Amino acid sequence: MDFFANQDQARKHTKVLVFYFVIAVLCIIASVYIASVLIFYGVNAKQTVGTPPPELVLWDPKLLLTVVLGTLGVVIMGSLYKTAALAKGGGAIAEALGGQLINPNTTQADERKLCNVIEEMAIASGVPVPKIYVLDDEKGINAFAAGHTPNDAAIGVTRGCMTLLNRDELQGVIGHEFSHILNGDMRLNLRLIGVIFGILCLAVIGRVLIYSRSRSREGNNPLMFLGLALIVIGAIGVFFGRLIQAALSRQREFLADASAVQFTRNPPGLSGALQKIGGVGSKLESAHAGEASHMFFGNGMGKSFLGALATHPPLDQRIRAIDPSWDGKFKTASIKAVEEDDAHQTAKPTPSGFPFPAIPGMPGTQNDDKGFMSNMVLMGAVLPNLGKPTPQHLRYAEELRKSFPDKLLFTAREPLDATALIYAILLSPDDILRTKQLKELGERTEPGVGETITALRADVVKIASSARLPLVNIALPALRQLRPDEFEQFDQTLKWLIESDGEIEIFEFVLQKIVRRHLASQSGGTRPASIQYHTLKPLVQDANVVLSALANASSSNQEEVEKAFRAGEGHLATKVSGLQHLPPEASGLKQLDTALDHFALAAPQVKKTLIETCVQIVGEDGLIQESEAELLRAIADTLDCPIPPFIEISPNTEMHPDVHSPLEAMTGDDHNPDGIFP
Repeated sequence: MDFFANQDQARKHTKVLVFYFVIAVLCIIASVYIASVLIFYGVNAKQTVGTPPPELVLWDPKLLLTVVLGTLGVVIMGSLYKTAALAKGGGAIAEALGGQLINPNTTQADERKLCNVIEEMAIASGVPVPKIYVLDDEKGINAFAAGHTPNDAAIGVTRGCMTLLNRDELQGVIGHEFSHILNGDMRLNLRLIGVIFGILCLAVIGRVLIYSRSRSREGNNPLMFLGLALIVIGAIGVFFGRLIQAALSRQREFLADASAVQFTRNPPGLSGALQKIGGVGSKLESAHAGEASHMFFGNGMGKSFLGALATHPPLDQRIRAIDPSWDGKFKTASIKAVEEDDAHQTAKPTPSGFPFPAIPGMPGTQNDDKGFMSNMVLMGAVLPNLGKPTPQHLRYAEELRKSFPDKLLFTAREPLDATALIYAILLSPDDILRTKQLKELGERTEPGVGETITALRADVVKIASSARLPLVNIALPALRQLRPDEFEQFDQTLKWLIESDGEIEIFEFVLQKIVRRHLASQSGGTRPASIQYHTLKPLVQDANVVLSALANASSSNQEEVEKAFRAGEGHLATKVSGLQHLPPEASGLKQLDTALDHFALAAPQVKKTLIETCVQIVGEDGLIQESEAELLRAIADTLDCPIPPFIEISPNTEMHPDVHSPLEAMTGDDHNPDGIFP
């Protein structure tokens, strides 16, 4: 199953969620109506002592209408309230669970290990580095990923997860959580929290009604009895909430396990983490753990009744799916043993099996006369890896991160210093213009930023051009910590710097587009709107702009430009008509920016078609040059379609290593086409 199929499947699960939600609300309405009829009948019967009791009327349209409107009002308003509270993304969940945001420049050993693993996973996946939280009060081993899109994602781990797992095991857990990010599970999970909260609101209303007082002389208070009934009915809401969580979560956990093993190519790491959960436990003590239980790596709640409402498959099934030879014994865990394991892993040599971009101090690279390696990849290596990074990408990311000078990494993880790093990357190579830029930057920025830019310049120019965007990716978490006024100043200065030489290069456009998208919340941006385009027909003009911009950037030879455009046109000919090649003045970066924003609102399969067409254009000659790769990355990033780094894979290396274990059968399409129930 490819990246876009996973996105579509997550959308189908949203429809399943709506179906279960409707069934739950109907059952609750029926329960509230029956309870209201019986309660008001009992009160009326008590008031008519000495006379024949009134007839029990089961059909009361007026009462039914009141119950329907009241119940829907409470459930919908509760869901909307919770959904609005989660609008800022995964950080809202992490903070509600008691998570503390980790300082990107932390020197604490366990936190540094966690940050390094997540940074490497992000670079290898082609997604922005998410916010990183630690649940300090939780001793069990657990983790979660939350957010609407990779743009606002957060990864949280318990203190036990961070300290009781060695690096391989932690990498397996984080790989599992990145699978949820890449497969589109996060947005569904947040919607599920909103739905469940709305259902549970009835119990809150019930507690309020219990304390209401009757004004009648007899002291009869039907509202108090109705409150008791609502609390009982609230238990029905809890049941349905847990049922929905279990129905939508279990199979996605098997898929995430499989993806993590394919990503890391290290089954013992993930298996070891699950075995330690069996020995240590994964339960969370937070009062909000119940509403987010479907998001956790392991079961965050106590054992459910007969396992019917369990949000996760049994541990032994998950372990044997990864390691069929497991002996059935769970592991104990100690901090000392973990430290010894990590020390042993650090001492191991780390030979590389594929070429890297030219990075100072990294052996095995071949540079051209400018000191950089020409970054060309085969066209066929792009689409199969979209949203499905390989162990080679992870290895590349790990060695790339290690190759950056400590000074650059430190500045990338501090808010104001990170802005200085971005400016330093964009400085002109022309000495005269660069001197003018530095002088103006000193006046436009906070005190000290100008000096930092100058100090970084020497290290920045040594970095391979293909390593610039990964470095920007590492800086994104720090940039997210800028105050709104600081971000506004940064954004304006960034725009000025890019335009200061009178032209906008492709890399400058890509960098600005990525930074603005991933920091949209800093400038009042909101979470992504719902899908507005389900076919290509209303996007023909935008497609003309995107395809023409790529073709025009592919070569300075007009004949080759036309040939590249025809390659894309031929790919789309069966899907849409009206395509035409636009001149550069009609398909410039400004028009491209607008067109990409429109495509960002398209359905996953429409995005897939566009990406496939773009690859056909830039790879018309069979190779993708670095400038073409950067523009392609900007397009994919705008569409929330993460592209792993463009690296050459050895001919003897499988692009997508299979997981030869029962896990394949559990996650295969033939076994469970809908992916809903285990």
